[in-house]
Amino acid sequence: MTLPARALRSAHVLVGILLACTSLGARTARAQVAPAAHGTKSAADADIAFVQGMIAHHAQAVEMSALIAKRTTRPELRALGERISVSQKDEIAMMQQWLHEHGAAIPDPAGGHAQHSGHGVLMPGMLSAEEMQALAASSGPAFDRLFLAGMIKHHQGALTMVGELLRVPGAARQPQLYEFAADVDADQRAEIARMRALLARLPAP
Repeated sequence: MTLPARALRSAHVLVGILLACTSLGARTARAQVAPAAHGTKSAADADIAFVQGMIAHHAQAVEMSALIAKRTTRPELRALGERISVSQKDEIAMMQQWLHEHGAAIPDPAGGHAQHSGHGVLMPGMLSAEEMQALAASSGPAFDRLFLAGMIKHHQGALTMVGELLRVPGAARQPQLYEFAADVDADQRAEIARMRALLARLPAP
């Protein structure tokens, strides 16, 4: 009676091993095929480019938020700017540490709107130098409208960046980076909704 039981257990173990090997083989095959399907840019390159780009992207949001104090009296806008500034400064520090740990170049966040993708084109949603100048030159309700419209556009650009990262096969698999990208997506969608509500309540120009 014991021999069939042992044989049965052995069969179960063998099936488990075969299934594990099959799964591993499939994952290995996907890992080998995916980069070629996407082109020459590897998942690791995409991860690093995303973090480097998001540092510049966050830095401009902090720069925009710094304009609020002297240009509006609306408490809800001041609170929004403070929340954006604090959260994105913290995330910039985290991203700099992540790049350091991965041996990648760390952009200078002080560059603000002057930083771009490295090809002379601003990253998605980022305001141009002219748009930043117009924002800085405004005040009162005109500033409120420009700021909210500009920051909505800016946040939508961040969503685009997350979407582009996740379309690269194998990218954002590192847990910390995946969690960060997911948080950016969720947080910025929520803030877009809040800003649209604020914009709708502003008096007509």
